[in-house]
Amino acid sequence: MSDGPPAPKQNLRHAFVWLIATLICVHACMAVTRVTASLWVLNRGYGEASVGLLLSLFAVAPIVLSLWAGRLADRHGFHRPVGVGVLLAGAGALLALAVQQLWAIAIGCLLCGGAIAVAAVAMQREAGLMAEEPGQLKRVFSWMALGPALSNALAPVIAGLLIDHVGMSAAFGFATALPLLAWALALKVPRHRPEPVTRSFREPAAWQLFRMPAFRRLMLVNLVMSACWDAHSFVVPVVGHARGLSASSIGIVLGSFAVAATCVRLAIVRFADDLHEVKALRSAMVVAMLTFLAYAWLPGTAGLMAGSAVLGVALGSVQPMVLAMLHRVTPPERHGQALGLRMLFVNGATMAMPAGFGLLAAATALAAPMWLMASLLLVAQAPARKL
Repeated sequence: MSDGPPAPKQNLRHAFVWLIATLICVHACMAVTRVTASLWVLNRGYGEASVGLLLSLFAVAPIVLSLWAGRLADRHGFHRPVGVGVLLAGAGALLALAVQQLWAIAIGCLLCGGAIAVAAVAMQREAGLMAEEPGQLKRVFSWMALGPALSNALAPVIAGLLIDHVGMSAAFGFATALPLLAWALALKVPRHRPEPVTRSFREPAAWQLFRMPAFRRLMLVNLVMSACWDAHSFVVPVVGHARGLSASSIGIVLGSFAVAATCVRLAIVRFADDLHEVKALRSAMVVAMLTFLAYAWLPGTAGLMAGSAVLGVALGSVQPMVLAMLHRVTPPERHGQALGLRMLFVNGATMAMPAGFGLLAAATALAAPMWLMASLLLVAQAPARKL
């Protein structure tokens, strides 16, 4: 199937809303599966360490697929990688729905994580093409970051309500329908291909990007901030379950984080020209560090919601800044590679961290993962200062 002739940049901008809608649906499939699988494991009595291991599986496939996804996007553009992502997400959610056993849900988590890796790299690259000047990059990626934020705001709440009032199967069934909707939306984005390359062209290795000091520092800071996101995703279901909160309450706590992330990204869209990226990034790191230190002592559902909202503001502001800086420090023909490398390292942390969080929480205290991340945020101020 041909990817079509080049599309004018104006047509691409008009399709931006369909791009975001596609991202929301693919990401929501993963988010619903993640929340439902976590609560399924806890309800079956497998324990906190098992939750951490299950969440780690969402990052295994991206580690394998991210660099390939970057090359695929650089060579073929938008639709082919998104089609692969939709197939992976649909297969993973359907398997979890059809065979509700631990091994099947684990494979479903693996496939849904791979779907995000392949589709998101292509979507982020496509979004970068829609910016006509460097100053628009923060706005473009703020809107793009609203996709996962909106997904994370709605998906846990919907999953919790479906689980409480209908059952686990209903939540998994909802996740199965989302990839189909994603592909219908993706077809509304104009088809176009990147500039063809000659047979003699040899693509530089992605790892050569690490020769650039700015790229190295940016990846390190992004890695720590992404691990903070994973720490929050792990701790909320575990702490909520330990306190006897219902699935709906846990979903609302997770949703408050995502709502706050959505609001801060809308603010970035409005005030993008006035933001100093490095200062904003370092301020977010300080706020997240202080909130992680206090989170364990926040009272009740309302306290957890407030703490999650503050973390949502801090962590939600990071991705637009990082992606905008990433597109400026790398050559345009290697944006897919750079995004794939970022996805690789972020998901490497996502695979390792939840398993470590589970073991740490089981061996010490439930909030220990958050205290660990507060320490890492303090250390990461050094490379952030040099950006």
